[in-house]
Amino acid sequence: MTITAAMVKELRETSGAGMMDCKTALTESGGDMEAAIDWLRTKGLAKAAKKAGRVAAEGLVGVASEGTKAAVIELNSETDFVARNDGFQELVRNVANVALGTDGQLESVAAAAYPTGKPVEDAIKDAIATIGENMTLRRVALLTVSEGVVASYVHNAAAEGLGKIGVLVALESAGDKDKLNTLGRQIAMHVAATSPLALNTDSLDPAVVERERNVFIEQARESGKPDNIIEKMVEGRIRKFYEEVTLIKQAFVINPDLTVEQAVEALAKELGTPVKLTAFVRFALGEGIEKEETDFAAEVAAAAGH
Repeated sequence: MTITAAMVKELRETSGAGMMDCKTALTESGGDMEAAIDWLRTKGLAKAAKKAGRVAAEGLVGVASEGTKAAVIELNSETDFVARNDGFQELVRNVANVALGTDGQLESVAAAAYPTGKPVEDAIKDAIATIGENMTLRRVALLTVSEGVVASYVHNAAAEGLGKIGVLVALESAGDKDKLNTLGRQIAMHVAATSPLALNTDSLDPAVVERERNVFIEQARESGKPDNIIEKMVEGRIRKFYEEVTLIKQAFVINPDLTVEQAVEALAKELGTPVKLTAFVRFALGEGIEKEETDFAAEVAAAAGH
């Protein structure tokens, strides 16, 4: 496969490795970008691939809460100007509230009744016609607890309950709701900042763990140490990986002397009743969608007929 300059540039931006190293990595991996990143990491030339999703969509993330449940939705638009539009903000707020009365599935929310009586998907079509910009209800999540709280936090808030990042955190407990909500909101702020991959080791994608393990094995082999030492090195690095990417094992941003798990245990002790962190959801606007890059000057020239 021909390795192009564009491929080298993309790998360089993703990995932070040097140009020649990137070219070698791509050649060794037959042009496979993920494999090239792993090759660079085994050589100690790139950090763990925590590729931030290139923000490709504008719009807003909205959260809504009611009793022991809360919902978060992402409604995309073409430009950031629309996110500041009162009509669009009202639409996002209303759709988030509608989601509270559903099972949390995207199709259910799209078909549910908007305050006007129309289905949500038709209300969005009406907004497209009014505002003059394409919009998409991209995703929805709903968390519930039998007793306790589902706390929420919105980062970069454009208005109450609306912003660029929306987080829900579910705490199951019979304890004082105000104290549960305070800790839940702090954990939600932590999640917004650290973006954990999973709640705990059991809920981590096995494929992700296996990929990390393979990279660690190759790195350890570079040391030339015997297999029994390599095995211990790899297990140590896997434990460190768990601490970095699972929510309950992360150092709590609010109090780094405690893990999130220990902070929950401390509240349970204070309340005199069990507290269980059962789930979290984090929506960051536009994550994972690739934005089409356009040449604005060329667009203007084309529009002018040049």
